[in-house]
Amino acid sequence: MSNVTTITTRFELKRLFHLMIPILITQFAQAGFGLIDTIMAGHLSAQDLAAIAVGVGLWIPIMLLFSGIMIATTPLVAEANGARTPEKIPSIVRQSLWVALVLGIIAMLLLQTMPLLLPILGVPENLLPKASLFLHAIGFGMPAVTMYAALRGYSEALGHPRPVTAISLIALVVLIPLNFTFMYGIGPIPHLGSAGSGFATAILQWLMFITLATYILKAPRYQKTQPFVVWEKLNAYWIKRILKLGLPIGLAIFFEVSIFSTAAIVLSPLGDTIIAAHQIAISVTSQLFMIPMSLAIALTIRVGTYYGENNWLAMRKVQHIGLATGTVFAFITMALMWLFRAEIVAIYTSDYEVAKVAMYLILFAIAYQLMDAWQVSAAGCLRGMQDTKGPMWITMIAYWIIAFPVGIYLARFTEMGAAGVWVGLIVGLSVACVLLLTRLYMNNKRLSLNI
Repeated sequence: MSNVTTITTRFELKRLFHLMIPILITQFAQAGFGLIDTIMAGHLSAQDLAAIAVGVGLWIPIMLLFSGIMIATTPLVAEANGARTPEKIPSIVRQSLWVALVLGIIAMLLLQTMPLLLPILGVPENLLPKASLFLHAIGFGMPAVTMYAALRGYSEALGHPRPVTAISLIALVVLIPLNFTFMYGIGPIPHLGSAGSGFATAILQWLMFITLATYILKAPRYQKTQPFVVWEKLNAYWIKRILKLGLPIGLAIFFEVSIFSTAAIVLSPLGDTIIAAHQIAISVTSQLFMIPMSLAIALTIRVGTYYGENNWLAMRKVQHIGLATGTVFAFITMALMWLFRAEIVAIYTSDYEVAKVAMYLILFAIAYQLMDAWQVSAAGCLRGMQDTKGPMWITMIAYWIIAFPVGIYLARFTEMGAAGVWVGLIVGLSVACVLLLTRLYMNNKRLSLNI
């Protein structure tokens, strides 16, 4: 029999926004790391900018795959918190840190071998030294990235997203002098150009992890579930649960991110103007995606808490409120993109032809805002219910079995050109949206039998 404690819409909206707003600021701050790298590299040379673009294009999918696995910490801690079993939380966090350390080392070693792929991928020879050094350097930060993700999930699941937000904002400021030091060279540190941002980012990731770990160790709010008071060996039960829950999350994120990043490759034969315009439209929609994604993380926490309580009525109400909130945000985003698309594109380029194509492609981005908001919100709810394997397969089918072939066919073999890729993305997101919402409905129906 479930606990049927009722909640009000006003209360739950307040809780969602309490979680969502700091998470949103954190997401924008982390997106700002790449923006700072791009701006500072752009002031060095076009070659440095291109080298960073190549390096980041390989680093980001790997980073999101491995840090995405550690998102499993969030629903597990939220469930234990909701089930009133806080004594489990320290073990969950300690075991998550073990998994994160191992995964971080694997990711680090993987990035050390990535430069071997650059010639195979057709990267120009003049970019190889800097892009290779960037990948070698940034790889050393991967254990910190994954362990930070585990601690972030723990803190946010307990309802404390603000420390992570504060650290992200401080890191944004610290990155500038770090980049300057390694890019331009100071004292014994040589001038490394764009590759220097790899060293700067790796150091920054370790500083962020150490800062968050120190804060968690000292702050009173974490003392009841303090993960650092004892040393704990690997526990097969929790390792299995973390990987069973987290691996599908990481792969689902990888499938979604990689479909967007490979779109530029599909369009590469169509010329520089098309690629530049596509990149602008992708950049705009990627920044705006931070809004529904932050809402989805908040939904994972709230749904996970009620899932731990076995409070199915409250859990369903949170889902409805979350989907309704996502719908409102989507309509606001669509209106802003429609009204200000010329001004938005002007921030990126003054080239008339590029701007004209970019404004056209943004219309397709407007078309999928609602479906994107619904699918990511549904995925967030499913994670809170610890259903991650189904969404992984849905994501793979929607993006790689359906969207990718449709996009290639329309872009390469019809007169649609760049628009074909975007139609493919719309089709993929629509399929993902329908399947994820259907799965959420079926899960709720199954649990409702327990009321």
